[in-house]
Amino acid sequence: MKSDRRRFLGATAAWGAAAFFTSQAYGQEDNQQKGERDSAEEISATEDLMREHGVLNRILLIYEEGLRRLRSKEEVPPEVFHASATLVRKFVEDYHERLEETFIFPEFEKRQKLTDLVATLRAQHQAGRQVTDVILRNAVADRFAKNEAQQEIIRSSEAFIRMYRPHEAREDTVLFPTLRTIVPAQRIDELGEQFEAREHQLFGEEGFAQTVEQVASIEKQLGIYDLAQFTPK
Repeated sequence: MKSDRRRFLGATAAWGAAAFFTSQAYGQEDNQQKGERDSAEEISATEDLMREHGVLNRILLIYEEGLRRLRSKEEVPPEVFHASATLVRKFVEDYHERLEETFIFPEFEKRQKLTDLVATLRAQHQAGRQVTDVILRNAVADRFAKNEAQQEIIRSSEAFIRMYRPHEAREDTVLFPTLRTIVPAQRIDELGEQFEAREHQLFGEEGFAQTVEQVASIEKQLGIYDLAQFTPK
C-alpha cells in the first residue's frame, strides 16, 4: 500500500514538473506563433463539451480498475479514488456541468424542446455530486483501510459509472445534435467563446491539456494507460 502511494505521489510530482516546463516553453512563443496555434485549436461549443466527456470516460475507466482491485483484494491506494473524484468535482461537476446547466439546458427549456430529457440530466448532475461526496469522504487514509469505507466506495463508484455512461451518451447523440437545429450558428459561436473564457479563468490557458495529463498520470500508475492492452487477442 505504501509503495503504491509513493509511486502515485511520485507520478503526480513528475507531472507537475512537466506541466511547469511545458508552460514555460509556451510562454516563449512569439505572438505570431501563438496566434496560429490558437486559431488551429479553436473548436465549437458542442465539440468542447464532447471532448470533456472523453475526460470523464477515462476517469470512469480508472474507477473500474480501482473497483476491480478492491474486489480482488489487490492493493490500491486511496489516492487513486480521491484524486479521480477531485478531478470529477473540479472539472466535470463544477465546470463542465455548470456550463450545461447555465448555457445549454436553458436553450431547450425556453423553447420547450427535449424538456423531459433536460430535467433528467439536471437531476443526474445533482445525484452525481452526492455520489462524489461519498467517494471523497471515504477515499482518505484514515477511513479507506476500513472495510465499511471500501464498500461505500464500491457502491458509489458503481452507481456513478452506471449513470454517467448513458448520461453522456444521450447528450452526445441527442442533446448536442439537436442544439444545432434550434440555436443559430452565431449563438453557438458565442457559447464556444464563453466556454473557453471560463476554462481559462478556472484552469489557465492550457487547462484542458493539463487535466488530461493528470488523468494520464493516474492511468499510468494503475497500468491502464497503454491503449493497446485493450485490443482483443
